Amino acid sequence: MTKCKAIFMGTPAFAVPCLEKLKEHCEVIAVITQPDRPKGRGQKLTASPVKECAVAAGLSVLQPEKIKTPEFEQILAELHPDLIVVVAFGQILSQKILDIPALGCINVHASLLPRYRGAAPIHWAIINGETVSGVTTMFMDAGLDTGDMILKTETPISNSMNTEELHDALMAAGADLLIETVKQLEAGTVKRIQQDDSKSNYAPLLKKTTGLIDWSHSAQQIHNLVRGLNSWPGAYCHFQTKPFKIWQTAICDQGFPEAACGVVVGFTKKGFCVATGSGFLEILELQAPNKKKMAAKDYIRGHGLQLGDQFE
Repeated sequence: MTKCKAIFMGTPAFAVPCLEKLKEHCEVIAVITQPDRPKGRGQKLTASPVKECAVAAGLSVLQPEKIKTPEFEQILAELHPDLIVVVAFGQILSQKILDIPALGCINVHASLLPRYRGAAPIHWAIINGETVSGVTTMFMDAGLDTGDMILKTETPISNSMNTEELHDALMAAGADLLIETVKQLEAGTVKRIQQDDSKSNYAPLLKKTTGLIDWSHSAQQIHNLVRGLNSWPGAYCHFQTKPFKIWQTAICDQGFPEAACGVVVGFTKKGFCVATGSGFLEILELQAPNKKKMAAKDYIRGHGLQLGDQFE
């Protein structure tokens, strides 16, 4: 049986397991990824995780600065793919590209569509306090994550799970779901499920300012923000006019006297508790300016944090 000829488009680590599984099931005739970008203090040009995976596997790699040009659209058309698979690629495909493969262009999206369309679905699911997320495969159309859905798989979100942990869980689940989707496409058994736009919302790109903590919010809301922005860009606040990042928190399970929002009200074995607009938040890991992350209990020992000190 002739293998399905597929073009894979993806860039970050999230897309790598999908590429690894796809190349086992299909003939991957090209991998399209973003150009090498400067990275780190030395600003050295660095390949994307998808490029590194593709090169190691001996696959053909193309890195257009812009995919929506007549020249590159012609290159793709001349490859005659049966299928195009897109996973966190980072560029929008033109209608001409969407029309090229006979089996269509399919996308692996890290949310339970139509919820959390957009660039940062994993982060926003946690920030908004969702208790379940998942992965959806869908046919791509001209809209932003609006195409007909194919398959879904769900992943629970615990109250301690952060974005990095959910990312890794969805990354593995997405690769398995992709292969099941491709098998159904090849067998002609795919069922298209139209999205209900009335149930959709948008997960926009994150900004550093997204992480600013408002201590008048509830302890749970702040805890969700901290989890949702770990490991980038990080939730932050100010203490003694200096910016501090807060990396790990928990909801305090003990009561304290009422206090103004942001005030240190007590100490625990692992850190310290701060008053919020509703409830108390335990700080477990933080990062002072120009310092490495540290356990809150170590910060207390080294810096003499006191009851009544206030974070802003």
